[in-house]
Amino acid sequence: MRRLRAAFEFLESAAAAGKIRFYGLATWNGFRQPANARDFLSLSAVDETARSVAGGAHHFRFVQLPLNLAMTEALTRANQVVHGPAVTMIEAAEAFGTNLIASGSLLQGQMTQGLPPFVREALGLDNDSERALQFVRSSPGIKTALVGMSKVEHVRANLRLPGKPLATAEEFSRLFQRGQKA
Repeated sequence: MRRLRAAFEFLESAAAAGKIRFYGLATWNGFRQPANARDFLSLSAVDETARSVAGGAHHFRFVQLPLNLAMTEALTRANQVVHGPAVTMIEAAEAFGTNLIASGSLLQGQMTQGLPPFVREALGLDNDSERALQFVRSSPGIKTALVGMSKVEHVRANLRLPGKPLATAEEFSRLFQRGQKA
């Protein structure tokens, strides 16, 4: 947190000078870990650090973290404490006014094929790549999903998805009902 505070002091001075408008953190593991893990990051502690540097007018607004069909912790792991019992990262971000950016949406291409049939049944769509991206873009609290593309045909294919509606709450929740008895 000492290093984070120093970084926030620098970033707040850059904001005060008009060089940046907002800033954030990007981490692969920190916000996804169990609260007792050595590399766990508490959004409450991060927000408190920003407030200690610049008060309520701080410019810390973004967190980038992985979210995909294989890494659902931001949506499913209650590891963040806001007020009272632990909540998920998505709930904590909403409470603090932090915008979440999903990285690893296709998990370096691993989510583009071979997904289990229940994903197709829950989300429909034409192929596994669309289904994987639909999961991320339909996740509540996610402001944008980052997708790396190395071929023009991937760009064209991915540009079809924003023309389709987000998954409904019912479609989305079917992914998490798998294995539950009716």
